[in-house]
Amino acid sequence: MYWTLELASHLEDAPWPATKEELIDFAIRTGAPLEVVENLQQLENGDGEVFETIEDIWADYPRDDEDFYWNRDEYEL
Repeated sequence: MYWTLELASHLEDAPWPATKEELIDFAIRTGAPLEVVENLQQLENGDGEVFETIEDIWADYPRDDEDFYWNRDEYEL
């Protein structure tokens, strides 16, 4: 299982909190790439465990704009 920003972005509008089955259903209904569905199917969770946010699935999911963009000003000479 691997996550990228592009794959995880398909779950941003998911109905949080959600169970694994609800997330899989959401991904299928919204036309997310097959990799998203496969990643969700590989999640290890107990019976009916609820995921509160995408961070419960991918702990490194960037939330701030600073995480998304490279600050060119810091590296210009």
